[in-house]
Amino acid sequence: MPEHLLILPGLMCDATMFAATLKAFPSARAIDDHYGGADSIGAMAVHALTAAPDRFALIGHSMGARVALEVVARAPERVTRLMIADTGVHAVRPGEAEQRYALRDLGRCEGFDRLVDAWLPPMLGEAARGDEALTASLRAMCLRAGQTVFEAQTEALLDRPDTGPVLQTIACPTAVVVGAEDRWSDVAQHQAIAARIAGATLHVIAGAGHMAPAEQPHPFNTLIREWLAIPATTPA
Repeated sequence: MPEHLLILPGLMCDATMFAATLKAFPSARAIDDHYGGADSIGAMAVHALTAAPDRFALIGHSMGARVALEVVARAPERVTRLMIADTGVHAVRPGEAEQRYALRDLGRCEGFDRLVDAWLPPMLGEAARGDEALTASLRAMCLRAGQTVFEAQTEALLDRPDTGPVLQTIACPTAVVVGAEDRWSDVAQHQAIAARIAGATLHVIAGAGHMAPAEQPHPFNTLIREWLAIPATTPA
């Protein structure tokens, strides 16, 4: 029986981000409801665990990777393997709240479409920015999230839990993935994350920015196949 695969999307993202992955892996499921509007990483993790099978492989992208780490912290015995992509594990940095609230206020004052059009392009690599069909799909995905979801997820990110303790306890096969052109969470940041997880492997996807699963789906799916081929953890 194929291993269950649960995918946790990031800020303003839904299953659209993983359309190629969901097609390639029939046993995969992505959380597709913005975590029920949750405004904390903990509540998002509970939402994901409630929707998940008893045992599952777990992929988290961007904010979803922070949720994935919280899932591991709460229920490590249920996670057979872990992949975290285009993310960070650091605490809130100086100026981060102001930057996030500036986007919030842009949406409030000038419309949510203006917020999306300011936020999305820097998240993409060079090739993706020139791909009209891809950018239109990702823009529509973000617009579906809406201002309320954006604000709830912003608060969740600004009140995010410390991931340090869980990184040291991860015992399942773990892959750390990043787009080579990710300007929001760069390669060096992922090198540091991989170094903190025992046995983790680092993978850099050429030609991709922060939205690597959608920008370069074939290399991303190849990494998933390799990761799924690693013997999984067994219950203690």
